[in-house]
Formats: sequence, C-alpha cells, structure tokens
Amino acid sequence: MAVAEHDHPHAPPSTRDDAVRRARWLNVATIGWNGTEGVVAVAAGLAAGSVSLVGFGFDSAIEVSAALILAWRLRREQRGGCMQADDRRATRAIAVSFALLSAYVGVESVRALSSGAEPDVSAVGIAMASLSLVLMPVLARAKLALAPALGSAAAVADAKQTNLCALLSGVVLIGLTANAALGWWWADPAAGLAIAAIALAEARRTWTAESLEDTCCA
Repeated sequence: MAVAEHDHPHAPPSTRDDAVRRARWLNVATIGWNGTEGVVAVAAGLAAGSVSLVGFGFDSAIEVSAALILAWRLRREQRGGCMQADDRRATRAIAVSFALLSAYVGVESVRALSSGAEPDVSAVGIAMASLSLVLMPVLARAKLALAPALGSAAAVADAKQTNLCALLSGVVLIGLTANAALGWWWADPAAGLAIAAIALAEARRTWTAESLEDTCCA
C-alpha cells in the first residue's frame, strides 16, 4: 500500500493540527533525551570534577524546561482563537532560560579558570557529548521546520535552544578530549565562556522576538 505524502516523516505538515501533533512528539523526544542526558552528565561531571559536564547537565535541564514551556503553549491551541499573548509569554520564558544558562556557564567557567582545578578524564562524558552532537542538530531542524505552520515564535526559540545544546555539546567534547589527550585542562572552561556569550545573545534576541505572522491563526 502506498504511503500518503502527508504521512511521510520528512514531509511538511499538511495542516496546523498535524504540525501541533508533530511538535508534541518532538517535545516528548526532547524531554526524554535531555532528562537522561542531564542526569548522566551531572553525575559524570561531579565524579570527574568537570565544570563543563556539570554545566552541560544544567543545559539539559534548561532544554527540558523549554520543551515543557512549549508543551504548555501547544496545549493552549485547543482553546482556538488568537495565540499571540500566550506565544509571547512562552517565548520570553524561554529567553529567561537562555539567560540562566549564560550566567551559570559563565560563572563556573571563570571559577574553574581562576582555581586551576584540573578535571579527571571522563569517558562517559565524551561519549554523551558525542551522541548529543549528532542528535541535537537533527532534532533542532525538525522543530524549526514546524515553526511556520505553528506560527509560533516560541517554537523558533525552542529550536534555537536545541541548537545551542548541540553547540555546547561540541564545546564540551573539545574540552574533554583536549584534557584527555593533551592535558589542556583550561580548554573546556575557556570555551565555556564563548558559550555563555552566545547564550546571552540568544536570550536578548529571543526576549525581543516578534510573533510570527500566523500566530493568530484560528
């Protein structure tokens, strides 16, 4: 039996309801993966004394919070009518999560550089960051593709949060492998400062983002 075009997993959503349904499934995947990732990263980071891994786990927690915020936004679709006010509240809540990530990673990176604390090698952390670096960009692209159909700036912000998670995965991976292979303990917190700056820029951009033109679709 031939598969209908709108049933293909990579086909654009045929209706707004289809976009909402797909977005909900992506949220479930985000919450499941990042919840697991956060617990593993924090445990491995504490065991190795790695500020980047603990920060990575914190980022995962923020990613879960962003997904939960967007899930609330999507549930509001059931009421119908204009979603602009709800979308703005959800978008700004995600902006706050960007700012929290920036503050935490920035402070902990400075503290690590100042103290000169050398983290232990973490094979678990390297494996987790590598897997996240592969999965997160795919998830972010899938989320962003649904944003026009949803007419949701919150969906765009959530996709950016997932992209930032992928970027942080890359930085953490560089820091962990540089420490393991070359003994460059400082590479990881130094790169963390760059991530903090990027997260702060995203917080500002997301806070001032305008709703997409279709946000008031019934």
